[in-house]
Amino acid sequence: MPSLYVVGTPIGNLEDISLRAIRVLKEVSLIASEDTRTTRCLLTHFGIRTPLISYFEHNKSAKLDHLLQALEGGDVALVSEAGMPGISDPGYELVVAAQRLGFSVIPVPGPSAAVTAVAVSGLPTDRFHYLGFLPRRGNARRKFLEDALGQTATLVAYEAPHRLNEALRDIISVLGNRRLAVCRELTKIHEEVFRGTATEALSYFSAPRGEFTLVIAGAEPGTGYVPHTQLSAKIKELIGAGRSVKDAVTEIAAVSGLSRKDLYRLWLETK
Repeated sequence: MPSLYVVGTPIGNLEDISLRAIRVLKEVSLIASEDTRTTRCLLTHFGIRTPLISYFEHNKSAKLDHLLQALEGGDVALVSEAGMPGISDPGYELVVAAQRLGFSVIPVPGPSAAVTAVAVSGLPTDRFHYLGFLPRRGNARRKFLEDALGQTATLVAYEAPHRLNEALRDIISVLGNRRLAVCRELTKIHEEVFRGTATEALSYFSAPRGEFTLVIAGAEPGTGYVPHTQLSAKIKELIGAGRSVKDAVTEIAAVSGLSRKDLYRLWLETK
């Protein structure tokens, strides 16, 4: 029975493709690609002439049946714009559907921006928590970060250049001024890895350009991190019991790991 190959492709430098990936892309009957323009450049570079079809976020439902029919007649390869397909990219639905119909789903491992960034971050690599792309809107992003507040494993997230500074401000506000690595344009000509605190990164990237992967230190065990909704409620409770705003904020700062300034801002936003 034909197989669906999930093929990892370079995240920047074309030399990072594996010999096995080149062979598989040459031998399959069809390649489903998230971005046919990027993939065509890759195929041309390595002399691969396999037919190509688009398969991306906004057409994946319409193309799913077509790809499953193509599998009936021969092997199909799934590739994303860069890295491993299905990791914050289209592919999950196709993998599940192919498995349900009895097709073999075979991984052809390749580069991953998240793993690459963790490896060079200088932060603990024994455990990391992959967050994917951060939400685009501020309120959603802050709530998203709150959910990771007590996570002691290293955190990994993707962010667009035009939202980087907003994301860094929210990281400072929600997670505190943690150590992090901001990895830009990994494996490309303008590759850069900034290591420091979140506030230092905010000052450094005044006009961010390129693709970014953020690697953020996890919470220190036993520091008492709790969601902001609970912090806000506790501040209000203390004030309601007769404590001054200053005393309430100082008490919560001592157990939350957040600065009095950030807690006072939180109280102003929610009072």
